[in-house]
Amino acid sequence: MSAEGTGEVRRGRAGLGSLLRSQMRNIAPLITLICLVVFFSVASSSFATLDNVGNILTQVSVTGIIAVGLTFVILCAEIDLSVAGIANATGIVVAYFTAQDSYVNIANLPLPGVVAIGLALLACAVLGLVNALGVTLIGIPSFIMTLAMMQIAAGISALLVRGQIAYKVPDLIATLGSRSLGGVPWIVIVAAALLLAAHFVLTYTRFGRYVYIVGGNREAAEYSGINVKRVINTVMVISAVCSGIAGMLGVAHFGSAQQNEFDSYLLDAIAAVVVGGTSLFGGRGGIGNTLVGLFVLGVLNNGLDHVNNIDSFLKILIRGLILLAALVINVYAQRLRVATED
Repeated sequence: MSAEGTGEVRRGRAGLGSLLRSQMRNIAPLITLICLVVFFSVASSSFATLDNVGNILTQVSVTGIIAVGLTFVILCAEIDLSVAGIANATGIVVAYFTAQDSYVNIANLPLPGVVAIGLALLACAVLGLVNALGVTLIGIPSFIMTLAMMQIAAGISALLVRGQIAYKVPDLIATLGSRSLGGVPWIVIVAAALLLAAHFVLTYTRFGRYVYIVGGNREAAEYSGINVKRVINTVMVISAVCSGIAGMLGVAHFGSAQQNEFDSYLLDAIAAVVVGGTSLFGGRGGIGNTLVGLFVLGVLNNGLDHVNNIDSFLKILIRGLILLAALVINVYAQRLRVATED
């Protein structure tokens, strides 16, 4: 082979290597998902069935709705630790304004279903706005602000139910959270619709471009005339509203509204976004990454339940290790991208 041909081969390999390094954040989660599916399909004959696929989709729906809003926030290089608390508070608010059975010992205020839903959505939007103003107007780091809001939302939940359990929600919420359309659960349809809508907004709208620009380089975004504070305010409210929708549908899906019902969903939602490959540093990733992350967690949780000889207490450890691996990949991919740009 001539020297010229050898040089072209080397340049091609270098280009391929550079491409693989730059896309590692997207490739690694997909490879992880494929490996998990293959492993659990071999380990359990009941895993790779249509019924179980439906189970996985249903199981990740509430997490998926919360993760939609959280994706916007993380793309802006912020964090929202209050998503689970707001979900819980909103689910309790909609139950609080719904007539309960006589044996339920909660001093609530029954209102028409549409009004109850409207007040619940208003409540979560206000909590999101408080988060936003704390971050942009006062200058509190989003980690601290949303940590405080997590406690505020927990306090609201405790104040409304006072250790009791509510079971009734408006008919619309009950339908969307616990019933099906042609064999497909409504909660899966709602989650898919929100994921699709969020993907459209982030990919094809000016606001979506602003989200990526703000997350990628906030100083450059300000110099280019983008109202950075408005963008951050908006994504914080979007996160809270998505959490509120998940909370209302989750209450209907689980069949009750009570304190601490959604506590585990904070880690699940963050893990879905990060494991999928969205950068914690902002500006990289999107709903497609979140979808892959959701399936990784869904397949992992569901698959471990199908393998009889795996200790059930090991499940939490395995999830933590996978999240740690995703964080390592996330940080390493960021360093590679910076090195490539330099």
